[in-house]
Amino acid sequence: EFFDGLQGNVDASKTAGVNATYQFDIGDNQWHAVIADGSVAINEGPADNPTITLSATEENWLDLVNGKINGQTAFLTGKLKIQGDMTLAMKLESVFQLG
Repeated sequence: EFFDGLQGNVDASKTAGVNATYQFDIGDNQWHAVIADGSVAINEGPADNPTITLSATEENWLDLVNGKINGQTAFLTGKLKIQGDMTLAMKLESVFQLG
């Protein structure tokens, strides 16, 4: 449900100059977001070659996107696992207007 509405939560001003593929492994589900030249495409399933992969349980992901925990806290406490470009991870909350 969150990923269905994610595209509408994109702050286009924060995507300028960002060219990346975010892979989201949430519970047993996978989605990916391709950001290129200020546009964002959200797709179900794994990405072919993600720039960054974020993994979490469904419960921890919902806490993150609903603002109960922030990304840094989730990462530092092991509730969010990140592989890839940490700079892109830090942009996630502002690009997708989480919380």
